[in-house]
This record gives sequence, C-alpha cells and structure tokens, in this order.
Amino acid sequence: MSLTTNEQRAESDLDLFSGDAVTDPYAALDDLRDLSAAVRMTQQDFWLLSRYADVRAAAADWQTFSSAQGVALTAQSNQNLKGSVLTSDPPEHDVLRAVLSEKLAPRGLSKVRGKIRADADALVEALVGRGSFDAVDDLATVFPVHVVADLVGLPVEGREKLHPGADASFAAFGPFSPYVQERMADLVSYQQWMGAMCDRSKLVPGGWGEVIMDAVDDGRISQLGAVKALSAYMTAGMDTTVNAISALVRLFAEQPEVWSALQADPALAGPVFEEVLRLESPVQGFWRVTTRDVEVGGTTIPAGDQVMLHWGAANRDPRHYPDPAVFDLHRNPLDHLAFGYGVHGCAGQGLARMEVVELLGSLLRHVERFSLAGEVVRRDNPIVRSLAAVPVTVEPKG
Repeated sequence: MSLTTNEQRAESDLDLFSGDAVTDPYAALDDLRDLSAAVRMTQQDFWLLSRYADVRAAAADWQTFSSAQGVALTAQSNQNLKGSVLTSDPPEHDVLRAVLSEKLAPRGLSKVRGKIRADADALVEALVGRGSFDAVDDLATVFPVHVVADLVGLPVEGREKLHPGADASFAAFGPFSPYVQERMADLVSYQQWMGAMCDRSKLVPGGWGEVIMDAVDDGRISQLGAVKALSAYMTAGMDTTVNAISALVRLFAEQPEVWSALQADPALAGPVFEEVLRLESPVQGFWRVTTRDVEVGGTTIPAGDQVMLHWGAANRDPRHYPDPAVFDLHRNPLDHLAFGYGVHGCAGQGLARMEVVELLGSLLRHVERFSLAGEVVRRDNPIVRSLAAVPVTVEPKG
C-alpha cells in the first residue's frame, strides 16, 4: 500500500476488499485515518471517511451525502437496490420506513419479547444438551434468522435460503469480487424466493409481511416496493445480529473473565453487546454520493463523487474511543455506529438488541462456561466482518 498527500488531497492505492485487507483491516485503516480525514481510494475510485466525527456527521447529513444515488460501490448493485428503503432519501425514505415503524417501535417489540425468550431457551437448551456445537451454524445463523422469519410470517420451507442470501446480498455492496461471483446462485435464489413470498397466500396471517402487503393495497408502496422492503428488512435483520452473536461466543470462550463478569452481573448483557458491535462492526460500511462540493477536514470532495462511510474504522477511532482495539466490558458505547446513524440508522436495531439480550439471558441460565473446541474460521465477505466457524464445548449449569 502506498499513501500520498499533496496540497489537494490524500490518496491510497490500497484495495480495501483484497483478501488480506478483509481478514485484518485495522492496521491499514489506522494508517488511512491518520493520513487524512478524507482519502481518495484510487483502486475503486471513491473517497473514504474513517474518523468517527466525520463519519457520524456525514451519516446525519443526508441532504449532502445522499443514499438515493446508491449505497453500494457498483452501478449494477445500485440499480438492483433502487427503490428500497436503503437507497432512498426523505420524503420517499420516510414512506417506506413507516410501513413497519409501529412493529419496530418499543411498544410493538414488547409484544414479541416473550416468544423471543421462549425460542432462545428452546434452542440453547437443545445445544447445551449436546455438549458441543458450532456457534455460527448451530446458534448464530439459526436464532435471529428464525426470529425474524417468524415475525415476518414466512413459511418454514425455504428459510435455508435466508442467511446465504443475506450474506451474498451484503457482499454485493462492494466490488464484483470472487466472493460475490461464487455466491451468485445464493443471491439469485434468495431474491427469487423473497419475491415469491410477497403474496398473502404464502404469508402467515398477522405477521409483518401482511403489514407490508396492506401498504401495497393502500397504495402507499408498489408491489415491487413490497418485495424490496421485505428483502431489505430480512437482510438487515440477520447479518448484524448473526455476526455479533458469533463474535460474542468466541469472546466468552477466549476471554472467560468476560463470561464470569456477565454471570456475576447479568445487567451487563446490553453493554457487552454494544461493545462487541463497536469492536467488530459486522457491517463495515456503506457508500453515499455527494450532492454538492463538501469540505471534510480540509479536503474538498466534489459533487457527484462516491464516499464510503466506514463504520468499522470510525468505531475504532482513538480520537473517540480510548484503547479502541481492546474489548472493554464497562465501556457501554451506546454512540457506536455499527447500526449506522441518522435517518438511515438501522430500523431493526431495537429488535437486534432484544434478541441478543434474551439470548444472553438464556445462555446465562444454561451455561457455566465455554471453551473453544477447534479452529475459529473467518469468512472473507468484503463488506460484512463475519465468522464462518466457532466450534465450542459448553459446561452446563449444575
């Protein structure tokens, strides 16, 4: 990687989406953050914002850093996403987001807490009874996927497409890399299935999917808008939660003192989740397009340029978080950017927090300690920082 500066701008020829950079991005991101507030990434021709204050300010300023012109790197992906809640700005964005706003509000979520807790207990009890399991395949990709699918009202048959499809969907926000190419079949299968599910006859009555279809009948959104809304909420409702759960179980196995502290004070469940989100930032970042010339930290970004808001780099900015590479049990970083920020902040973050707190509660009731039972394997998704395998053994509560 070469870093250069001149009177106009800082540049880097680093490919943020290469294998090494995806596996261990943070040293390079530290260098880029120190180089300049805004760095021109010459490999894919976009600007990178990596400092916490700048990323948060840009996320809040949707009028200047627009999502409507695309939140992915490539024109093809942005075309595929066009008309979704992710790739729209107010007022269109507000209409799309309002469809499920009541269900995702605290009052709506309180009605499903009991079911989520029961689902967590049933799954954890079964896994603990086995003595060993993979925290990715057996826990993290099972619990949130089925919670969200149940809430939407999707049939059980076909749900095996959901997590592979969501993983491929997020990967497609970046360059058309081998990772994306190898998963095109998963992506197409997922999109086709989600399109087929936007049919009342396929949906369980009373679920969120029915609410989306009501919006079609009322003329608030189109049938295509319903497909995009259903897909967007399913995708967003899975990967952050899936990958945070995987990271948490790995943490408990590798740093047992964290699990012991949580056992001593279960009220730390929320702060533990927030800190692992800050540290791992499962969705590393999205793009925006500038609507005007804008200055960031002394650098002028021209109108019409693509800008990546790097949540992962911002969440490890030492200007905002002391010792950012260290998991701090008592940090409780409620201002982290792992869910984005501003009008495009993740609509499902309240549900994600509820899911993980209830799952941690269930683990506390059933598990005395975790131990790694094999090699932890990282997935090389260029956009989502995720784990492919976390094999563990558990000692049940006596």
